[in-house]
Amino acid sequence: MKKVIENSLEKGISYDQYRDLVSDLLKDQKSTGPKQSEALYNYSLLNDRRMKRLDKTSKLTESTVENVKKINQPQTWLVLTEGWCGDAAQNLPVLSKMANENDNVDLKLVLRDENLELMDEFLTNGGRSIPKLIALDEEKNVLFTWGPRPSVATKMIADYKEANGVVDAKVKEDLQRWYNKDKGVNVQEDIISLLSN
Repeated sequence: MKKVIENSLEKGISYDQYRDLVSDLLKDQKSTGPKQSEALYNYSLLNDRRMKRLDKTSKLTESTVENVKKINQPQTWLVLTEGWCGDAAQNLPVLSKMANENDNVDLKLVLRDENLELMDEFLTNGGRSIPKLIALDEEKNVLFTWGPRPSVATKMIADYKEANGVVDAKVKEDLQRWYNKDKGVNVQEDIISLLSN
């Protein structure tokens, strides 16, 4: 697995490079990934706007800043993502702000569909769900993983699916409303909890 991780790390890009990549593809009416469709393009367009807004408006809690600053050993936060993924758009701006609080944290993003070997090492319930954060130490050992959603959102989707048998448009709208209300706090809590384990 270390070789797979190293191969993906070599392709890793910064959050700013990822934002530029998504924006540049949109100019050509494209999304990230090998599959192209009007739907994926529209999701990417919406997510690009969402990330622009969240880059400006999302704030870290004092507790988050305090805890991230305590990281005293180099870590790489390797995140599998795609521009069309709604959960990625909601969480990446917050993860980026967290990583920016400490020089010991290096955030690297890779596209899922270009890194399926890595993705398949970190499935969620058997699925290639993203975003998926893989925190690594200097020797490329996995410290923890997180994703594809904050814990409260994960429970919300699981409960809905259990009650209704599907994840449909209604719960996706509920999820977006939840993200807007939560303002990135739950993802911060999740990561801080993982850091302190």
